[in-house]
Amino acid sequence: MLLAVMTAGPASGETKIRVGHFPNITHAQGVIAHALSRQGNGWFEQRLGEGTKIEWFVYNAGPSAMEAIFANSIDLTYVGPGPALNAYTKANGEEIRLIAGAANGGAGLVVQADQNLKAPADFHGKKIATPQLGNTQDISCRAWLTEGGLKITQLGGDAQVIPTQNPDQLGLFKEKRVDAVWTVEPWLSRLEQEASGKVIVEEKDAATTVLVSSVKFLKEKRELAKKFAQAHAELTDWILKNPEEAQRLIKAELLEETKSDMTPQVITSAWKRIVFTSETPRAPVEKFMQNSVRAGFIKTAPDLSKLFGKL
Repeated sequence: MLLAVMTAGPASGETKIRVGHFPNITHAQGVIAHALSRQGNGWFEQRLGEGTKIEWFVYNAGPSAMEAIFANSIDLTYVGPGPALNAYTKANGEEIRLIAGAANGGAGLVVQADQNLKAPADFHGKKIATPQLGNTQDISCRAWLTEGGLKITQLGGDAQVIPTQNPDQLGLFKEKRVDAVWTVEPWLSRLEQEASGKVIVEEKDAATTVLVSSVKFLKEKRELAKKFAQAHAELTDWILKNPEEAQRLIKAELLEETKSDMTPQVITSAWKRIVFTSETPRAPVEKFMQNSVRAGFIKTAPDLSKLFGKL
């Protein structure tokens, strides 16, 4: 019977759910569930019913994941609030629903230790790397610089914000080809420990990762979406109660996904900066909307009432 379930195709009753996440510790629920699926011991598969298959997709940053939602390539994804808000606004509230929180904190600004960079005014003429144009850390960076009095454009301004994939940030920082990086764990800790970076801004209370669904998936498979959100909450609780096992799974899965190993010390350091939660972060998301407006990615703050999906 088990063999039949594992090999069953759509015609024989298999239900496939396509889920995205990034290879970051702040996406722990996605990373761990992906690891368990890879082992044939899927967390969501066991809780969503016989014949359910989770198909995992890995993205570097949020805008790519949101494009996949728009293209109907995935049903659900772990993502930062920035791209989720941008996508919600772009689609006039018709495509994206936020159904759970996932992680708060675990992001910030790290600078070269030998430079006296403390406040936005110090970044005149400097180069700052972020994961992707319009991703959560990119928006936070641009809003922080703008709020500090600098003029920032997509291509330059008083400081140059350079969208750079997370793995490439480390090499550029080591070579001192960028002055700073606004990024997310584990890269924040890696820049500290492997490149002698100095963290000067920590987004301790910010919503770093949320779980979003396409409207199409909610309309067509609402009961499955409910079960997924419940299983996500249970996995979050398991992570909080089993940090050592969770970190072991994350270390192995990130090595599989990125082909880059990291020390247990990096993961331990990153863990201290992150608060895992399944609670919907309404206030932080609303605050982040103002950052998106300040950074110029959204002209006018939209009505967010439809964003928070009711399951």
